[in-house]
Amino acid sequence: MAEYQKLTHGFGPYYDHGSRVLILGSFPSVKSREQQFFYGHPKNRFWPMISAIFGKEEPKTIEEKKAFLEEAHLALYDVIEECEIKNSSDASIKNPVVSDLPAILEKTQVSLILLNGKKAGDLFLRYQLPTLKTPIEYAIMPSTSPANAAVSMADLLHTWGTKLQKCSACACMFM
Repeated sequence: MAEYQKLTHGFGPYYDHGSRVLILGSFPSVKSREQQFFYGHPKNRFWPMISAIFGKEEPKTIEEKKAFLEEAHLALYDVIEECEIKNSSDASIKNPVVSDLPAILEKTQVSLILLNGKKAGDLFLRYQLPTLKTPIEYAIMPSTSPANAAVSMADLLHTWGTKLQKCSACACMFM
């Protein structure tokens, strides 16, 4: 049986001044922590989904992923900076320390936060939203995790794509 580990995020947020949408997960998976970048599990559907939405080839290396994010004006991070967790189990998260979202929002043009999965949404609503000084649009999206097998890739593409295409700050990304 897996034991709890007290862990720190390890690789920090990815954004630039031009970022318009911030996508937040809960906390990096074991594979993401090993790779030191977001959505590192080979079965996570984030990179295939987001590249299909933007009509781009799926990035493979971390450098390709960073270039993709910059071109799409996307920022990535997680709601939790530090916690106790068993392996990659969101359900096991306890004693969370939240990420410094205001610092990211001050340095970017983010006007929309998309929460990748119910746990990220719950953590955001409980710990982050009450601390934000400026109102911001947000939405809880279906998780791209392989553990969320009940949601098909077609459903992910539709739900995430619709939200991104309706975002006024994102409109130029689809031209």
